[in-house]
Amino acid sequence: MLVYLDNNATTRVDLSVVEAMLPYFTDQFGNASSAHAFGSTVAEGVRAARRQLQALLGAASDSEIVFTSGGTEADNTALLSALETAPEGRSEIITSAVEHPAILSVLEHLEATRAIVVHRIGVDRRGRLDRAAYAAALSKRTALVSIMWANNETGTLFPVAELAEMAHVAGALFHTDAVQAVGKVAIALKTTQIDMLSLSGHKLHGPKGVGALYVRKGTPFAPLVRGGPQERRRRGGTENVPGIIGLGAAAALALAGMEDMAGRLRALRDRLEARLLALAPDALVLGDGTWRLPNTCDIAFSHLEGEAILHNLDKAGIAASLGSACSSGSMEPSHVLKAMQVPPSALRGAIRFSLSRETTSADIDRVLAVMPDILAKLRATVPA
Repeated sequence: MLVYLDNNATTRVDLSVVEAMLPYFTDQFGNASSAHAFGSTVAEGVRAARRQLQALLGAASDSEIVFTSGGTEADNTALLSALETAPEGRSEIITSAVEHPAILSVLEHLEATRAIVVHRIGVDRRGRLDRAAYAAALSKRTALVSIMWANNETGTLFPVAELAEMAHVAGALFHTDAVQAVGKVAIALKTTQIDMLSLSGHKLHGPKGVGALYVRKGTPFAPLVRGGPQERRRRGGTENVPGIIGLGAAAALALAGMEDMAGRLRALRDRLEARLLALAPDALVLGDGTWRLPNTCDIAFSHLEGEAILHNLDKAGIAASLGSACSSGSMEPSHVLKAMQVPPSALRGAIRFSLSRETTSADIDRVLAVMPDILAKLRATVPA
């Protein structure tokens, strides 16, 4: 029995999404920018996908959606656009210490190559943003605030609507990396002051290689990819039409029954956590107990190596992860867990189980069936 619980890394493309995409590889192959029937048919498909994404995001207009190659490009575009269009004297960016590498690595590069200042706001032991430090960092020098909606490792949710209001009072733009949140929690952008939002198709049962950047109407914008007139001249290049169609179909799928799905996943996650804590009373569930994605369980086992747990789970046919797939391969403990001041005894023992709409009760039963033997075997190798 194979069990896949690494859905924060990527999800399986839903069959209905595949079916929606297939015609755009064959019969409907025209260029959406072409002025003939082949092109206009495809262009209408792209417009339909844009409306589907608008509905999922609760945006005011489908014109606020810019299709990209994924979340990383959307993040890069938001950061660089805000700096390029910032009024004179605004050269500071505020972010959190637990952002995805698609944000943090760009900011490190900008610090090294441009005269900008980056404020990295810390979090507490539950992964919650230091609100006092955030308020103190805001000033008339702030060009942009970029704070994630949900953390990819712990699932902790950030109060982005309130943070955006605070940013606007200071005259700054607000961007959120919502790659992990879109499709899992309700979003109504037209009721917020969020200026830009990034998302990725493969996190919500859509295809890889496609994402989007929401740009609120009236927000100053400078494109990252320049070329032709595509995407209202906000991203040049021929559109990835099958991917865009797939993203639209995945958005429609996510919107249908989201509340019921969230409740089902939360119940499965809570049962998994409760049983794991019974097996290992010294383990720590990481992240906020209340304000957390319903599908994410990040649990740290004291005095054990997460890599060893993961290896044994893999041998049992169970896929989980140590944390962000974009940070895998590093021998250093997760920057997220270090920022949360996870005790040294548990810092290297964290395992992330992330569920999806495909996760079943039998999947959870399988994990709980193999974990006692895995933990017992590894504990036997730990010095007293």
